[in-house]
Amino acid sequence: MNELTLNFTINGRREERTVPAHRTLLELIREELLLSGTKEGCGSGECGSCSVLLGGRLVNACLVLAAEAEGQEIVTIEGLAADEALHPVQQAFVDESGMQCGACTSGMVLAAKTLLEENPEPSRNEIREGLAGNLCRCTGYAKIFESVEAAAEALREAGP
Repeated sequence: MNELTLNFTINGRREERTVPAHRTLLELIREELLLSGTKEGCGSGECGSCSVLLGGRLVNACLVLAAEAEGQEIVTIEGLAADEALHPVQQAFVDESGMQCGACTSGMVLAAKTLLEENPEPSRNEIREGLAGNLCRCTGYAKIFESVEAAAEALREAGP
């Protein structure tokens, strides 16, 4: 079996792991690192529940080989909180009831964080477009969109 030794940082922690060359980033995160916040929904990049930040870019971890993590910074949902305090996007999802079953929540939060970094004052349509790669199968998206709007306001009030 062809294996690779990878050096990367995940949620601020340096790691070195030897993994099979065919292992996905999602498998590395869930099976090797035992971080369960990143979900496997569809396995084909359709739902966004496996979204993580890789080198600052939002990616579907089910579609990315673990080898691409070499030398990179990975941020999962577990890495957003700082010193026991939720990230403002996470807090907004809690405050606005933007989560239902939780399967899509980590991907939605990371997509929202990425959107708000690029556009701190998005319109409802821009939020819809920014979250288009993330599916929620529970109900409508109203509470999710309200959560992103609340997060945008909280981040603006907090300043740079």
